[in-house]
Amino acid sequence: MSSDHSRKAVLPPTRKQPRLAAGRARALGLPTRGTTNANRLRRVDRWLLATQVPRLRDAARPLVVDLGYGASAVTTLELVDRLGSEVDGLEVVGLEIDPERVAAVAADRDPPRVDFRVGGFELAGLAPVLVRAFNVLRQYDEESAARAWETMCGALGPGGLLVEGTCDEFGRRACWVALDESGPLTLTLAVRPSDIDRPSDLAERLPKALIHHNVPGQPVHAFLAAFDAAWAAAAGLTTFGPRQRWVAAVEALAGQGWPLVGSTRRWRHGEVTVRWSAVAPSP
Repeated sequence: MSSDHSRKAVLPPTRKQPRLAAGRARALGLPTRGTTNANRLRRVDRWLLATQVPRLRDAARPLVVDLGYGASAVTTLELVDRLGSEVDGLEVVGLEIDPERVAAVAADRDPPRVDFRVGGFELAGLAPVLVRAFNVLRQYDEESAARAWETMCGALGPGGLLVEGTCDEFGRRACWVALDESGPLTLTLAVRPSDIDRPSDLAERLPKALIHHNVPGQPVHAFLAAFDAAWAAAAGLTTFGPRQRWVAAVEALAGQGWPLVGSTRRWRHGEVTVRWSAVAPSP
């Protein structure tokens, strides 16, 4: 299995330019519900720590944008704490399209370590090395979400990465896509294995680009079906715990030729990452 994100896949071009509302600061997008909880984004943060620290350390300016942090600064501050201990000179900027949400977290500002500004998919004119954008695209249609991807990736700094995804309210189930300026690279599923009946339970957290394509004949449906079958075949390991069963199911996927990415150590954390080219929607 490859340990990089070097193979690239390009999102199919949209048929028309979707309209994304413009806020008072020329920020692109619409306000989210603002729902957030402490530790909600711990799964993606663990993945960032395991895979993206070298990218940040190599950057002349290790700038991270947390897009759409919600009604509280808690998950942005957690990101600062988690990455800051590993990256010297880390800067994190939380962006929200609602100026009232930015004003509400003014007491949490500590620039340049952590700051909060009005901004949307245009990333407020910043050129970050890394963007974490979670639970911000569920309200858009597929074409508008694709345009948001393009806008965010176009605003990245050199060698930058966008991580866009969705999780449940308590962070037990999550899916995210890693993208660079050329488009999506990988899809990651992350879960507390004891919290599912089968891996396809995560389908409800698929990104907008995939969620409506989880139907027979589409690659992502085939991937989840293969994962469910491998999970069922590993039922005998349940006595050793759901994590062991998860690891065995992921090993079976790798043995079937699914192009998995990253260290096998991540499997024990209830993760699996697959190349986007293996799950991207068929024309």
